[in-house]
Amino acid sequence: MNDRSTRSTAWFRGAAVVLLLWGFAGCFACIQQFRLGADAMGPASDYDRALYASLPVWYNAVYAVAVGCGLFAAIALLARSVLAVPLACLSLAGVLIQFGWLFATSDIIRHKGAGVVAFPLFIVAVAAFAVWLARLARARGWIR
Repeated sequence: MNDRSTRSTAWFRGAAVVLLLWGFAGCFACIQQFRLGADAMGPASDYDRALYASLPVWYNAVYAVAVGCGLFAAIALLARSVLAVPLACLSLAGVLIQFGWLFATSDIIRHKGAGVVAFPLFIVAVAAFAVWLARLARARGWIR
């Protein structure tokens, strides 16, 4: 293996480790939301409680799929498995469905301001990065 491919794989593995830690954090947040509901992120307002209560039954399932597939995609990247590609794609799809539905069907921006979209956009960016990384790794033969 030449020096260039060694460097490439080193940054790839570092990025996969960061995605793994992100995946664990996402799974923890998901479990906390299942346990604590609207209070998962700290003391909830009446609006937060009403919004959480209005979420459809499938919403939490999509959240679990998004974070679970993201975690397993990172594990697959580290295990050099081509399963990272579909898992990362499922995670991104879950994130887009989850936040797309939330922002399209609720008045959360009106109640909390436009800044409320910043973290969800960051989450979408991380999920899109995972898809990009998995596809790159497959194209370069880093995963099989």
